[in-house]
Amino acid sequence: MLSVGVLALQGDVREHLHALEAVGAEPVTVRRARELDKVDGLVIPGGESTTMIKLAKIFELFEPLRARIGEGLPVYGSCAGMILLADRVDPDGSPLEDTFGGIDITVRRNAFGRQVDSFEEDVIVDGLPGEPVRAVFIRAPWVQDVGPKAQPLGRVNPGTPDEHVVVVRQESLLATSFHPELTGDLRLHELFVEMVRAVG
Repeated sequence: MLSVGVLALQGDVREHLHALEAVGAEPVTVRRARELDKVDGLVIPGGESTTMIKLAKIFELFEPLRARIGEGLPVYGSCAGMILLADRVDPDGSPLEDTFGGIDITVRRNAFGRQVDSFEEDVIVDGLPGEPVRAVFIRAPWVQDVGPKAQPLGRVNPGTPDEHVVVVRQESLLATSFHPELTGDLRLHELFVEMVRAVG
């Protein structure tokens, strides 16, 4: 069985563990480099990206995780996880000193507003069968710019001036602005586990 870790420094770890188990992976928590070494893939959950980076450095996990991403470890990031997988953070939004990087995008933190501005929206995700994904956005980022290495898979308000990319993939890396672990729709977790299996 595939071992898929959830970065368990801060954020909605438990929900991702349940989702991964439901789609047939063996979920494990990851807080140390030795735990990271044992997983076939990793989920970076939603939470507070600044806090997660600080804790990753305290737990001596920042550089090992950056290195494994560079070596091709499949990683899925939701909300804060998208920010941490981005190569660039828009300095005109809420700046962030460091990210793990890996996806050729620029993100804007808290782009949709504060906690009180949270909302739900149906998002069509390219390559995902069935109905649109009911996406929950909580202090969510959006993708400000997509570089040539990355592939946008889903947008909010397509075809309007308020169109923004909220799902993106680059090889074995996947990221969403929203929280699929909160809705019971397991298709994005299934897609990620398939990506892990393909690499393995």
